[in-house]
This record gives sequence, C-alpha cells and structure tokens, in this order.
Amino acid sequence: MGSFPHIVEDCLGVLQVLSDGTVFRSKTIQFNMPVIHHQNSVDFKDAMFDKTHNLHLRIYKPASASNIPPNGRPHKLPIVVFIHGGGFCLGSRTWPTCHNSCLRFASGLNAVVIAPDYRLAPEHRLPAAMDDAASAMRWLQSQALRENGVSDAWLNSGEVDFDQVLVLGDSSGGNIAHHLAVRLGAGSTELAPVRVRGYVLLAPFFGGVVRTRSESGPSEALLNLDILDRYFVMVP
Repeated sequence: MGSFPHIVEDCLGVLQVLSDGTVFRSKTIQFNMPVIHHQNSVDFKDAMFDKTHNLHLRIYKPASASNIPPNGRPHKLPIVVFIHGGGFCLGSRTWPTCHNSCLRFASGLNAVVIAPDYRLAPEHRLPAAMDDAASAMRWLQSQALRENGVSDAWLNSGEVDFDQVLVLGDSSGGNIAHHLAVRLGAGSTELAPVRVRGYVLLAPFFGGVVRTRSESGPSEALLNLDILDRYFVMVP
C-alpha cells in the first residue's frame, strides 16, 4: 500500500504542496490591515478580461471624473495598470495590500487604475503570469478600439486617455512588468491606440545566483518571514 500524500512545500500554511501534486491554498487569511470597502473619492468594480482562464481585473476611477470643469473641457484621466506581487504564487486584486494601494493611486494621481489578476504557480508555471498580463493589456486595447461595439462605460474614450498609460508592478509584479516592457519593446505600436509611457518596478523580484548589495543583511528566511508577518496572520 502506498503512503498518504504528505506536505513537501509549505509557505506558513497559506500555500502547501503535497507529495501527490495537490496544491492547498488557505481561504482563512486574516490581514493585519482592513480592506477599504468604501471611499467617497474613488469608485471601483470588477470585470472579466480573460474568459478562457476565468481571470478578472478591478477598475478604480476617481468619482470626480464625471464632473465637468467650468471651461467645459473635461480632463482625460491617465491609466495606471497595477500588477500585484506575491512571489508568483500568492496574491489577488482583492487583497488589501493591492486593493488599498490602488485606491490611493486612483485618488492621489487622479487616474484610472486597472489591477488584473493572473494565474498563480505552482499550478500554472511561468510564463503563464506574463502571458496573462499581456492578455490584460490586450483587453485594454480592445476597450480603446471599442471592438465589436462593446466596451466598459468606465473606460469611455472621452474621459480616459489611452495615450497616457503607466504600468506599475510590485515585487513579482515588478518582474512581470519588466517582461511586458521586454515583450512590447520601446516605441511599440502593438497595443495602439494604447500607448505605454513608462514602467515602474517597485522592489521587483528577480532570481539569480549572484547576490546584490540590497540582498545582504538578514538571512533570506528571516527576511521573508518578516515581510509576510507585516501583511497577514493565519486564523486558527
């Protein structure tokens, strides 16, 4: 008789991989910060961008965007695409670490923010995450082109500036943003009329054998635990 499946990889109980290949993801994570459900200055909603893989994104829009200034010429809002981190294995647009940040970006930058989810490892090996980010960008292009006469009302071309797009990625999201930049290249017209003006990598994750100066200091194990403990704790 064979033995029962046992845990071969464990990330604080949040993500576990069993010997038979089964992946367990905890649904009882309690974060050290609350999710902001309401903010008068920003509205948000979810939309599907990839039916094949059942992937959604969250759109944030300043509530003042609908107000017409005295001169009668509404200012078009730039677009920020925010790609969450999580070591390619964790994270979601709904997590407060992502959601609350996007609310602040939309409010502080007076911009439309789009936060896509992507398929997670180890179930979906890289470059699935990069492919999904590219799919989200193509979805944005379809909104600009109003393909098949269907587009999201929040991305009305009269209010949103598809010529002013910034891609921002955090940690592994920074790695994904980097690969988007490599894939699209400088001056690419592949997404026209969407034009990406720049990429911002926030503490991007890049693997390698040689350690950089920023990686010196506490052991990697302690550093990872410290970072994880800042954001969530397990519920018994």
